[in-house]
Amino acid sequence: MAAAWFHSTMESPIGELTLLADETGLTGVHMEYRRHPPAEQAWRSDELRFRVAKDQLAAYFTGELREFDLPLAPVGTPFQRKVWDALMQIPYGETISYGELARRLGDVKASRAVGLANGKNPIAIIVPCHRVIGASGDLTGYGGGLERKRWLLDHEAGPFRLL
Repeated sequence: MAAAWFHSTMESPIGELTLLADETGLTGVHMEYRRHPPAEQAWRSDELRFRVAKDQLAAYFTGELREFDLPLAPVGTPFQRKVWDALMQIPYGETISYGELARRLGDVKASRAVGLANGKNPIAIIVPCHRVIGASGDLTGYGGGLERKRWLLDHEAGPFRLL
């Protein structure tokens, strides 16, 4: 039996989001004009399947939710999944550098590979790749665009926004 693929969209303060899932969980949250768009599939619309994800994303955008509780099923290499799991450990409102993320994964020399895996994260916002910044504090690279990365970080910082 072929895998079933589902999609839905929702409006957000950072533009339209496309949500993707398979039968096991959420496989993607993609922004408009994303650098790494999702692979083409035979997607079926299924609003009910995405109700909880949309509710949690809406609560995140209003500042009512800081941790997501959703079944996730990102597709990637074992190394990419290891990086994405590590991203989930970065607390809301905090940032770390690519080098620090590499150190946490056990290889301080892997910051470039960590950056590439971070950039391929298919589940934006929920797997918080926006919380990784350059060692100098610069907002280096973001598949959804630096203006969205700044918005997300400012949103999480609350009154203690980035300069």
